[in-house]
Amino acid sequence: MIAFHRFLIGTAILFCAGFSVWALLRFRAHGGTVPLVLGVTFALCTLALSYYLKNLRRFLGR
Repeated sequence: MIAFHRFLIGTAILFCAGFSVWALLRFRAHGGTVPLVLGVTFALCTLALSYYLKNLRRFLGR
C-alpha cells in the first residue's frame, strides 16, 4: 500500500511541476496575475509534496 501511495505522490509532483511551468510560461508570454499566482502556488505544492515524499516514513511514524 505504501508503494502505491509513493506512486500517487510522485504522479502529483510531476503534475504540479508541469502545471507550474506551463502557468509561468503563460505568464511570461501574456502577463496577468492568474497565471502568476497559479504558477507560484503549484511550485510551492511541488516543493511540499517532494518534502512529504522524502520524509514519508517519518510522517507515517515508522
